Amino acid sequence: MPDIILSFWENFRHNLFKPLLLFFYMGFLVPALKVPFEFPVQLYQGLTIFLLVAIGWKGGEELASLSGAELRQALGFMVLGFITNFIIGIVAYQVLRKGTKLRRIDAATVAGYYGSDSAGTYATCVGVLSAVGISYAAYMPVMLAIMEIPGCLVALFLVSRLRQQGMDALGHMPDEAGYDPRARRMGTDHGHGHGQGEPGHSHAAPPASGAGHASHATAGNGKRELSGFINWKLLHELFFNQGLYLLFGGIIIGFLSRLQGEKVSAVDDPLFINLFQGLLCLFLLEMGITACQRLKDLKTGGWQFVAFAIIAPNVFATFGMAVAHGYSLAIGQPLEEGTYVLFAVLCAAASYIAVPAIQRLAIPEASPTLPLAASLGCTFSYNVTIGIPVYIEIAKVLAKLGGEAV
Repeated sequence: MPDIILSFWENFRHNLFKPLLLFFYMGFLVPALKVPFEFPVQLYQGLTIFLLVAIGWKGGEELASLSGAELRQALGFMVLGFITNFIIGIVAYQVLRKGTKLRRIDAATVAGYYGSDSAGTYATCVGVLSAVGISYAAYMPVMLAIMEIPGCLVALFLVSRLRQQGMDALGHMPDEAGYDPRARRMGTDHGHGHGQGEPGHSHAAPPASGAGHASHATAGNGKRELSGFINWKLLHELFFNQGLYLLFGGIIIGFLSRLQGEKVSAVDDPLFINLFQGLLCLFLLEMGITACQRLKDLKTGGWQFVAFAIIAPNVFATFGMAVAHGYSLAIGQPLEEGTYVLFAVLCAAASYIAVPAIQRLAIPEASPTLPLAASLGCTFSYNVTIGIPVYIEIAKVLAKLGGEAV
């Protein structure tokens, strides 16, 4: 045990002052110190486009070199990852319902965020793993895309049930304060800028109201804009949002390019691989600013909500790595250390991209501020500073056990 603690401390101390995190800290201090600096929105959009395409490009190149057996292993792991994040979303809802004072619709929406994943956290983890020379499976960028979807489905499913149980147009259930069956329906524009896939970010934060209650009642004819659990417009937003499109596009282009030979893909490698670390630093500068700005919204959820946002990543990451280790034993193939770490991050991270887009379209009754405060203000900040070093240490143990078992 002392050796594990010492190894963790060395790893944590080593990562704590890497450029990636130093840029995040610098951004975090901008609002705290009231520095008159605003990160250009257009630059943020450009960085997110680059990061998603670059992640996909590298993954596509690596996928092109996999054998048939390795592709079958990857497919099984993708199915398992989808199921794992779906379970995480349901568990998160039950914990939030019983352990916090959130309205049921807000608990369902936050659960959807945690049943998804975060491209920003994933990109940060890839940067850390590359810096310390830890390898991971080539198909992990595809896992990023696949494991983003369950959280959206969880939120839609839970809110559909709440509507069937008599939720009013402002998101209140019959046994919750403020319930008004005559309330007019919610508008779909909450004014936040996190709704159109990864590119499309804004610092404008909507006002928090009460304990996460939605606050934008608008005129309307009383009919629901979206009837039923899902429709074609929602499916299009779910599977063809900008983030998924760019990620899958990068994977396909990288895959087809590498199939034509290394000389073909090598022409673009200096942009999509060599510049990745530096541009990721600028991305984390912006994320630090946004994370600090979101902290003020946490007070509307109470201390239990804050505790959930910090504790949940550890629980879900550990659960994810246990699932991954079980899969490794089942197929008789050891997983790489970095694969454990990235899978842990995909389970531990909370969306601030895909699910907000779905929420704006399909769940206008929910608070737009509470989920983002938790996912960006707490969970993202925790994962990129403390969480990733912790997951690396756990992964080292599991990778060793997997190698011995196989």
